[in-house]
Amino acid sequence: MTSSSQTLLHKKTIRILGTHGVPANYGGFETAAENIALFLRSRGWRVVVYCQGEGNGPVTEDVWQGVERVTIPVDLPGWKGTSKFDWLSIRHACQFKDINLTFGYNTGIYNFWQRLYGIPNVINMDGIEWARSRWGFAKQAILYVNERFAALFGNHLIADHPEIETYLWTRAPKRKISTIAYGADPVQVMDPSGVEALGLKSGGYITLIARPIPENSIAELVKGFSARPRGCNLVVLGSFNPDQDPYHAQVMESASEEVLFPGAIYDKLLVQALRFHGLAYLHGHTVGGTNPSLVEAMAAGNAVIANDNKYNRWVACDGALYFTDAQDVDKHVSSLLADQELRSRLGAASLARFEAEFTWERVAGQYEALLSRYLEPETQSAAALAS
Repeated sequence: MTSSSQTLLHKKTIRILGTHGVPANYGGFETAAENIALFLRSRGWRVVVYCQGEGNGPVTEDVWQGVERVTIPVDLPGWKGTSKFDWLSIRHACQFKDINLTFGYNTGIYNFWQRLYGIPNVINMDGIEWARSRWGFAKQAILYVNERFAALFGNHLIADHPEIETYLWTRAPKRKISTIAYGADPVQVMDPSGVEALGLKSGGYITLIARPIPENSIAELVKGFSARPRGCNLVVLGSFNPDQDPYHAQVMESASEEVLFPGAIYDKLLVQALRFHGLAYLHGHTVGGTNPSLVEAMAAGNAVIANDNKYNRWVACDGALYFTDAQDVDKHVSSLLADQELRSRLGAASLARFEAEFTWERVAGQYEALLSRYLEPETQSAAALAS
Protein backbone atom coordinates (compact mmCIF):
# COMPACT_ATOMS: atom_id res chain seq x y z
CA MET A 1 0.00 0.00 0.00
CA THR A 2 1.34 3.44 -0.86
CA SER A 3 1.89 6.10 1.80
CA SER A 4 -0.89 8.18 0.24
CA SER A 5 -3.31 5.24 0.56
CA GLN A 6 -2.33 4.82 4.21
CA THR A 7 -3.04 8.51 4.84
CA LEU A 8 -6.47 8.21 3.22
CA LEU A 9 -7.32 5.10 5.23
CA HIS A 10 -6.50 7.01 8.40
CA LYS A 11 -9.49 9.18 7.48
CA LYS A 12 -11.70 6.08 7.77
CA THR A 13 -12.83 7.12 11.24
CA ILE A 14 -16.10 6.51 13.08
CA ARG A 15 -17.21 8.09 16.36
CA ILE A 16 -19.79 6.08 18.30
CA LEU A 17 -22.18 8.02 20.55
CA GLY A 18 -25.30 7.38 22.61
CA THR A 19 -24.18 4.46 24.79
CA HIS A 20 -22.52 4.21 28.21
CA GLY A 21 -19.41 3.08 26.36
CA VAL A 22 -17.12 0.07 26.15
CA PRO A 23 -16.61 -2.52 27.44
CA ALA A 24 -20.31 -3.34 27.57
CA ASN A 25 -21.64 -3.42 31.14
CA TYR A 26 -25.21 -2.18 30.78
CA GLY A 27 -27.42 -3.52 28.00
CA GLY A 28 -28.13 -4.16 24.36
CA PHE A 29 -26.87 -0.88 22.92
CA GLU A 30 -23.54 -1.18 24.72
CA THR A 31 -23.14 -4.77 23.54
CA ALA A 32 -23.89 -3.69 19.97
CA ALA A 33 -21.46 -0.77 20.19
CA GLU A 34 -18.72 -3.03 21.51
CA ASN A 35 -19.12 -5.67 18.83
CA ILE A 36 -19.43 -3.17 15.99
CA ALA A 37 -16.45 -1.17 17.28
CA LEU A 38 -14.20 -4.23 17.48
CA PHE A 39 -15.31 -5.43 14.04
CA LEU A 40 -14.65 -2.06 12.41
CA ARG A 41 -11.28 -1.83 14.18
CA SER A 42 -10.34 -5.22 12.71
CA ARG A 43 -11.31 -3.88 9.29
CA GLY A 44 -8.90 -0.98 9.49
CA TRP A 45 -11.17 1.76 10.82
CA ARG A 46 -10.11 4.19 13.48
CA VAL A 47 -12.89 3.82 16.06
CA VAL A 48 -13.63 6.33 18.81
CA VAL A 49 -16.29 5.48 21.43
CA TYR A 50 -17.72 8.02 23.87
CA CYS A 51 -18.01 6.66 27.43
CA GLN A 52 -20.01 8.08 30.32
CA GLY A 53 -18.09 8.56 33.56
CA GLU A 54 -19.24 9.65 37.01
CA GLY A 55 -18.65 12.83 38.97
CA ASN A 56 -16.72 15.90 37.92
CA GLY A 57 -13.40 16.21 36.19
CA PRO A 58 -11.80 16.61 32.81
CA VAL A 59 -12.49 14.62 29.67
CA THR A 60 -9.99 11.76 29.45
CA GLU A 61 -8.86 9.61 26.54
CA ASP A 62 -7.41 6.10 26.46
CA VAL A 63 -7.37 2.96 24.32
CA TRP A 64 -9.22 -0.30 24.95
CA GLN A 65 -8.50 -3.28 22.66
CA GLY A 66 -7.45 -0.92 19.87
CA VAL A 67 -10.58 1.23 20.26
CA GLU A 68 -10.08 4.83 21.36
CA ARG A 69 -12.27 5.92 24.28
CA VAL A 70 -13.30 9.44 25.20
CA THR A 71 -14.64 9.39 28.77
CA ILE A 72 -16.81 12.32 29.81
CA PRO A 73 -17.76 12.52 33.51
CA VAL A 74 -21.21 13.83 34.46
CA ASP A 75 -22.47 14.70 37.93
CA LEU A 76 -26.20 14.14 37.46
CA PRO A 77 -28.13 10.90 38.11
CA GLY A 78 -30.36 8.92 35.74
CA TRP A 79 -31.91 10.42 32.65
CA LYS A 80 -30.63 13.93 33.39
CA GLY A 81 -27.07 12.66 33.53
CA THR A 82 -27.49 10.73 30.29
CA SER A 83 -28.92 13.82 28.59
CA LYS A 84 -25.98 15.94 29.74
CA PHE A 85 -23.52 13.26 28.61
CA ASP A 86 -25.13 13.09 25.15
CA TRP A 87 -24.87 16.86 24.75
CA LEU A 88 -21.22 16.97 25.80
CA SER A 89 -20.37 13.98 23.59
CA ILE A 90 -21.94 15.60 20.53
CA ARG A 91 -20.18 18.90 21.17
CA HIS A 92 -16.85 17.06 21.48
CA ALA A 93 -17.45 14.96 18.35
CA CYS A 94 -18.35 18.05 16.34
CA GLN A 95 -14.80 19.33 16.71
CA PHE A 96 -13.99 16.78 14.01
CA LYS A 97 -15.41 15.87 10.62
CA ASP A 98 -15.62 12.14 11.26
CA ILE A 99 -18.71 10.02 10.62
CA ASN A 100 -20.93 9.68 13.69
CA LEU A 101 -22.85 6.52 14.62
CA THR A 102 -25.47 7.32 17.26
CA PHE A 103 -27.36 4.69 19.24
CA GLY A 104 -30.83 5.83 20.27
CA TYR A 105 -32.93 8.94 19.81
CA ASN A 106 -33.55 9.88 23.47
CA THR A 107 -31.87 13.23 22.91
CA GLY A 108 -32.53 13.54 19.19
CA ILE A 109 -32.96 17.30 19.42
CA TYR A 110 -29.21 17.58 20.06
CA ASN A 111 -28.49 15.99 16.67
CA PHE A 112 -29.13 19.35 15.05
CA TRP A 113 -25.50 20.07 15.99
CA GLN A 114 -24.12 17.45 13.57
CA ARG A 115 -26.37 18.87 10.84
CA LEU A 116 -25.14 22.37 11.57
CA TYR A 117 -21.52 21.28 11.15
CA GLY A 118 -22.20 19.05 8.11
CA ILE A 119 -21.14 15.88 9.94
CA PRO A 120 -22.70 12.61 8.67
CA ASN A 121 -24.74 11.02 11.45
CA VAL A 122 -26.20 7.52 11.17
CA ILE A 123 -28.74 6.87 13.95
CA ASN A 124 -29.96 3.52 15.28
CA MET A 125 -33.58 4.38 16.12
CA ASP A 126 -34.14 1.51 18.58
CA GLY A 127 -37.79 0.45 19.03
CA ILE A 128 -40.86 2.63 19.38
CA GLU A 129 -39.73 3.65 22.85
CA TRP A 130 -42.15 6.55 23.29
CA ALA A 131 -45.10 4.13 23.08
CA ARG A 132 -44.04 2.08 26.12
CA SER A 133 -46.53 2.75 28.92
CA ARG A 134 -43.94 2.10 31.63
CA TRP A 135 -42.33 5.49 30.98
CA GLY A 136 -45.34 7.57 32.02
CA PHE A 137 -46.84 10.41 30.04
CA ALA A 138 -44.13 13.04 30.60
CA LYS A 139 -41.23 10.88 29.43
CA GLN A 140 -43.33 9.42 26.61
CA ALA A 141 -43.90 12.96 25.33
CA ILE A 142 -40.18 13.77 25.55
CA LEU A 143 -39.28 10.59 23.68
CA TYR A 144 -41.93 11.22 21.03
CA VAL A 145 -40.58 14.69 20.29
CA ASN A 146 -36.96 13.51 20.23
CA GLU A 147 -37.83 10.66 17.87
CA ARG A 148 -39.15 13.27 15.42
CA PHE A 149 -36.00 15.38 15.72
CA ALA A 150 -33.68 12.38 15.26
CA ALA A 151 -35.59 11.30 12.16
CA LEU A 152 -35.29 14.84 10.80
CA PHE A 153 -31.62 15.48 11.59
CA GLY A 154 -30.11 12.02 11.00
CA ASN A 155 -28.51 11.42 7.61
CA HIS A 156 -29.57 7.78 7.73
CA LEU A 157 -31.77 5.83 10.15
CA ILE A 158 -31.26 2.22 11.18
CA ALA A 159 -34.22 0.05 12.18
CA ASP A 160 -33.44 -3.25 13.91
CA HIS A 161 -36.51 -4.97 12.46
CA PRO A 162 -38.51 -4.70 9.19
CA GLU A 163 -41.62 -3.62 11.12
CA ILE A 164 -39.66 -0.80 12.73
CA GLU A 165 -38.48 0.25 9.28
CA THR A 166 -42.10 0.33 8.08
CA TYR A 167 -42.98 2.48 11.08
CA LEU A 168 -40.09 4.86 10.36
CA TRP A 169 -41.46 5.44 6.86
CA THR A 170 -44.00 7.67 8.64
CA ARG A 171 -41.12 9.73 10.06
CA ALA A 172 -38.62 10.02 7.18
CA PRO A 173 -38.19 9.22 3.47
CA LYS A 174 -37.75 5.52 2.69
CA ARG A 175 -34.41 6.20 0.99
CA LYS A 176 -32.79 7.16 4.30
CA ILE A 177 -33.88 4.08 6.29
CA SER A 178 -32.32 0.59 6.43
CA THR A 179 -32.96 -2.51 8.52
CA ILE A 180 -29.98 -3.96 10.39
CA ALA A 181 -30.90 -6.42 13.14
CA TYR A 182 -29.35 -6.98 16.55
CA GLY A 183 -26.69 -9.68 16.94
CA ALA A 184 -25.43 -12.21 19.46
CA ASP A 185 -22.48 -14.49 20.08
CA PRO A 186 -22.93 -18.21 19.34
CA VAL A 187 -23.25 -20.39 22.43
CA GLN A 188 -21.79 -23.82 21.70
CA VAL A 189 -20.24 -25.42 24.79
CA MET A 190 -20.76 -24.09 28.33
CA ASP A 191 -19.48 -25.36 31.67
CA PRO A 192 -22.52 -26.50 33.72
CA SER A 193 -20.92 -25.76 37.11
CA GLY A 194 -22.51 -22.31 37.41
CA VAL A 195 -25.91 -23.79 36.63
CA GLU A 196 -25.39 -26.54 39.17
CA ALA A 197 -24.37 -23.97 41.79
CA LEU A 198 -27.88 -22.53 41.48
CA GLY A 199 -29.31 -25.96 42.34
CA LEU A 200 -30.30 -26.72 38.74
CA LYS A 201 -29.63 -29.72 36.52
CA SER A 202 -28.75 -29.49 32.85
CA GLY A 203 -31.90 -30.23 30.85
CA GLY A 204 -34.07 -29.92 33.96
CA TYR A 205 -35.46 -26.40 33.59
CA ILE A 206 -36.86 -23.74 31.25
CA THR A 207 -35.63 -20.12 31.27
CA LEU A 208 -37.47 -16.80 31.19
CA ILE A 209 -35.27 -13.68 31.08
CA ALA A 210 -37.01 -10.30 30.93
CA ARG A 211 -37.75 -7.13 32.84
CA PRO A 212 -40.82 -7.96 35.01
CA ILE A 213 -43.34 -5.54 33.49
CA PRO A 214 -46.79 -6.25 31.97
CA GLU A 215 -45.71 -5.68 28.36
CA ASN A 216 -43.35 -8.67 28.67
CA SER A 217 -46.18 -11.11 29.52
CA ILE A 218 -44.43 -12.46 32.62
CA ALA A 219 -47.75 -13.10 34.40
CA GLU A 220 -49.18 -15.10 31.48
CA LEU A 221 -46.02 -17.17 31.12
CA VAL A 222 -45.73 -17.99 34.82
CA LYS A 223 -49.46 -18.75 35.11
CA GLY A 224 -49.39 -21.01 32.05
CA PHE A 225 -46.33 -22.90 33.25
CA SER A 226 -47.86 -23.27 36.73
CA ALA A 227 -51.14 -24.68 35.45
CA ARG A 228 -50.02 -28.24 36.27
CA PRO A 229 -46.98 -30.11 37.68
CA ARG A 230 -44.17 -30.17 35.12
CA GLY A 231 -41.38 -32.25 36.62
CA CYS A 232 -38.96 -29.44 35.82
CA ASN A 233 -38.34 -25.87 36.91
CA LEU A 234 -39.07 -22.51 35.35
CA VAL A 235 -36.18 -20.14 36.14
CA VAL A 236 -37.32 -16.50 35.96
CA LEU A 237 -34.44 -14.03 35.91
CA GLY A 238 -35.16 -10.44 36.88
CA SER A 239 -35.45 -8.09 39.84
CA PHE A 240 -38.73 -8.73 41.65
CA ASN A 241 -39.97 -6.60 44.55
CA PRO A 242 -43.45 -7.88 45.46
CA ASP A 243 -43.73 -5.58 48.48
CA GLN A 244 -43.53 -2.45 46.32
CA ASP A 245 -44.77 -3.54 42.89
CA PRO A 246 -48.29 -5.05 42.58
CA TYR A 247 -47.43 -6.67 39.25
CA HIS A 248 -44.45 -8.43 40.78
CA ALA A 249 -46.68 -9.65 43.59
CA GLN A 250 -49.24 -10.92 41.06
CA VAL A 251 -46.59 -12.88 39.18
CA MET A 252 -45.12 -14.49 42.28
CA GLU A 253 -48.52 -15.36 43.75
CA SER A 254 -49.47 -17.23 40.56
CA ALA A 255 -46.24 -19.26 40.55
CA SER A 256 -46.13 -22.91 41.48
CA GLU A 257 -43.39 -24.38 43.64
CA GLU A 258 -41.53 -25.34 40.46
CA VAL A 259 -40.98 -21.67 39.52
CA LEU A 260 -37.73 -20.21 40.80
CA PHE A 261 -36.87 -16.50 41.15
CA PRO A 262 -33.08 -16.24 41.60
CA GLY A 263 -33.10 -12.48 40.91
CA ALA A 264 -31.25 -10.57 38.22
CA ILE A 265 -28.02 -12.19 37.02
CA TYR A 266 -25.54 -9.97 35.17
CA ASP A 267 -22.74 -12.49 34.68
CA LYS A 268 -22.78 -12.97 30.89
CA LEU A 269 -21.18 -16.41 30.95
CA LEU A 270 -23.59 -17.67 33.60
CA VAL A 271 -26.59 -16.40 31.64
CA GLN A 272 -25.25 -18.09 28.51
CA ALA A 273 -24.78 -21.32 30.46
CA LEU A 274 -28.36 -21.10 31.77
CA ARG A 275 -29.65 -20.78 28.22
CA PHE A 276 -27.42 -23.52 26.85
CA HIS A 277 -28.37 -26.10 29.48
CA GLY A 278 -32.07 -25.24 29.53
CA LEU A 279 -34.84 -27.26 27.88
CA ALA A 280 -36.43 -24.22 26.25
CA TYR A 281 -36.85 -20.45 26.50
CA LEU A 282 -40.03 -18.46 27.15
CA HIS A 283 -40.24 -15.03 25.49
CA GLY A 284 -43.17 -12.75 26.28
CA HIS A 285 -42.14 -9.40 24.78
CA THR A 286 -45.03 -7.74 22.99
CA VAL A 287 -43.42 -4.53 21.70
CA GLY A 288 -40.16 -3.43 20.15
CA GLY A 289 -38.15 -4.75 17.25
CA THR A 290 -35.45 -7.42 17.34
CA ASN A 291 -35.18 -8.31 21.01
CA PRO A 292 -31.65 -9.14 22.24
CA SER A 293 -32.83 -11.77 24.72
CA LEU A 294 -34.67 -13.69 22.01
CA VAL A 295 -31.68 -13.58 19.66
CA GLU A 296 -29.38 -14.79 22.46
CA ALA A 297 -31.72 -17.71 23.16
CA MET A 298 -31.64 -18.66 19.48
CA ALA A 299 -27.83 -18.44 19.52
CA ALA A 300 -27.91 -21.14 22.22
CA GLY A 301 -30.13 -23.34 20.04
CA ASN A 302 -33.12 -23.02 22.36
CA ALA A 303 -36.60 -24.14 21.46
CA VAL A 304 -38.74 -21.06 22.06
CA ILE A 305 -42.29 -20.28 23.18
CA ALA A 306 -42.90 -16.66 22.15
CA ASN A 307 -45.67 -14.10 22.28
CA ASP A 308 -47.53 -14.15 18.99
CA ASN A 309 -46.74 -10.81 17.36
CA LYS A 310 -45.14 -9.54 14.17
CA TYR A 311 -41.85 -8.73 15.87
CA ASN A 312 -41.22 -12.17 17.34
CA ARG A 313 -42.49 -14.06 14.30
CA TRP A 314 -39.93 -12.39 12.01
CA VAL A 315 -37.07 -13.01 14.43
CA ALA A 316 -37.77 -16.61 15.52
CA CYS A 317 -39.67 -17.85 12.43
CA ASP A 318 -39.91 -21.66 12.63
CA GLY A 319 -37.89 -21.90 15.86
CA ALA A 320 -40.82 -21.08 18.13
CA LEU A 321 -44.32 -21.98 19.22
CA TYR A 322 -46.48 -18.86 19.62
CA PHE A 323 -48.93 -17.98 22.39
CA THR A 324 -51.63 -15.37 22.95
CA ASP A 325 -52.64 -16.24 26.54
CA ALA A 326 -51.80 -18.43 29.53
CA GLN A 327 -53.81 -21.33 28.10
CA ASP A 328 -51.57 -21.38 25.03
CA VAL A 329 -48.50 -21.33 27.26
CA ASP A 330 -49.83 -24.31 29.23
CA LYS A 331 -50.45 -26.25 26.02
CA HIS A 332 -47.08 -25.43 24.46
CA VAL A 333 -45.07 -26.23 27.60
CA SER A 334 -46.83 -29.59 27.82
CA SER A 335 -46.03 -30.30 24.17
CA LEU A 336 -42.37 -29.41 24.50
CA LEU A 337 -41.84 -31.45 27.65
CA ALA A 338 -43.52 -34.50 26.15
CA ASP A 339 -41.86 -34.40 22.73
CA GLN A 340 -38.07 -34.56 22.45
CA GLU A 341 -38.27 -34.52 18.66
CA LEU A 342 -40.27 -31.26 18.74
CA ARG A 343 -37.71 -29.64 21.05
CA SER A 344 -34.88 -30.75 18.79
CA ARG A 345 -36.61 -29.50 15.65
CA LEU A 346 -37.41 -26.10 17.13
CA GLY A 347 -33.90 -25.76 18.59
CA ALA A 348 -32.29 -26.57 15.24
CA ALA A 349 -34.53 -24.05 13.49
CA SER A 350 -33.63 -21.39 16.07
CA LEU A 351 -29.93 -21.96 15.58
CA ALA A 352 -30.19 -21.98 11.79
CA ARG A 353 -32.13 -18.71 11.83
CA PHE A 354 -29.53 -17.15 14.14
CA GLU A 355 -26.63 -18.25 11.96
CA ALA A 356 -28.32 -16.90 8.83
CA GLU A 357 -29.32 -13.47 10.16
CA PHE A 358 -28.05 -12.53 13.61
CA THR A 359 -24.32 -13.21 13.99
CA TRP A 360 -22.28 -10.18 14.97
CA GLU A 361 -20.05 -10.65 11.93
CA ARG A 362 -23.06 -10.31 9.64
CA VAL A 363 -24.62 -7.44 11.60
CA ALA A 364 -21.38 -5.45 11.94
CA GLY A 365 -20.62 -6.06 8.27
CA GLN A 366 -23.94 -4.45 7.38
CA TYR A 367 -23.06 -1.47 9.57
CA GLU A 368 -19.70 -1.12 7.79
CA ALA A 369 -21.33 -1.20 4.36
CA LEU A 370 -23.76 1.55 5.38
CA LEU A 371 -21.17 3.73 7.10
CA SER A 372 -18.82 3.43 4.11
CA ARG A 373 -21.33 5.38 2.01
CA TYR A 374 -20.36 8.47 3.99
CA LEU A 375 -16.63 8.23 3.42
CA GLU A 376 -15.03 10.73 1.07
CA PRO A 377 -14.78 9.24 -2.47
CA GLU A 378 -10.98 9.06 -2.37
CA THR A 379 -11.12 7.30 1.00
CA GLN A 380 -13.61 4.78 -0.39
CA SER A 381 -11.21 3.99 -3.24
CA ALA A 382 -8.26 3.52 -0.89
CA ALA A 383 -10.32 1.30 1.41
CA ALA A 384 -11.40 -0.86 -1.55
CA LEU A 385 -7.74 -1.33 -2.59
CA ALA A 386 -6.76 -2.28 0.96
CA SER A 387 -9.53 -4.85 1.51
